[in-house]
Amino acid sequence: MTSDRSTEGSHPRSWFEKIGQLFGSEPQDKEQLVELLKDARQRELLDTDALNMIEGVLQVSDLRVRDIMIPRAEMVYLRRDDPLEQILKVAVKSAHSRFPVIGEDKGEVVGILLAKDLLSFCLDSGHRRAFNIRDLLRSAVFVPESKRLNVLLKEFRTSRNHMAIVVDEYGSAAGLVTIEDVLEQIVGEIDDEHDFDDGFGIFRRSHNEFSAKARTPIEDFNEYFGCALPDDEFDTIGGLVVNALGHLPKRGESARIDDFRFTVMRADSRRVHLLSVERIDPDAPETPGSAPRSPDESH
Repeated sequence: MTSDRSTEGSHPRSWFEKIGQLFGSEPQDKEQLVELLKDARQRELLDTDALNMIEGVLQVSDLRVRDIMIPRAEMVYLRRDDPLEQILKVAVKSAHSRFPVIGEDKGEVVGILLAKDLLSFCLDSGHRRAFNIRDLLRSAVFVPESKRLNVLLKEFRTSRNHMAIVVDEYGSAAGLVTIEDVLEQIVGEIDDEHDFDDGFGIFRRSHNEFSAKARTPIEDFNEYFGCALPDDEFDTIGGLVVNALGHLPKRGESARIDDFRFTVMRADSRRVHLLSVERIDPDAPETPGSAPRSPDESH
């Protein structure tokens, strides 16, 4: 039986060496390792999903929280001193499961509120107990923008927390990050509260506002809206938006295409997942790069 020990010492051979032995050359860095893994995919030793996940794992160790966090301007939050009716309105409209709760301003996060803790306050007002948000707050976890994602993931698993508030060098909230955001860097999109039935890729939110999965075929989009977006170069709405922006966009980036403004709601380092679609007046001026507003940002 072949020994799994190095001939020059008692240390086990690294997995770089083992892979190198399989393919005839030892990778010297991650880029070469990825090329070897792609070669393994070509030889059908790995499937595409496995290759994507391995690439995601390698990438996570290089990324920092600032690379994937939801910026403060895009956070859906609750105000500590808002009345119950306003808090329920935001919770229902956003359909999130966790909310940062702020004090005097968005830079001061005083805790986390779980949506399930509001259920008892949705009863008839005659049977509703007195509401005090301070009684429901959970402690917030704070992490610096520079924290590596692999370290954050380990901390999430150990503490069983699902959300962390990202703070800048002055200790002010700069955004938030969830365990789902980290995992999606590895496994791709995970269905969550922003997602909707897989039976169709477009969901109507208001008279002229919609959500659309990026993988929605342009043909289906055109049929739904009665429009004629070009489908000769790209098959999906996501591909059309990426082409219009000229790069793989991040959350909050917008592009106007014909009579529609597309805003990226969900994206990772490899693809766009979910888009906000606004049907606009053909004569309206273009406002590129505008970010979606939080439900209570106008207050």
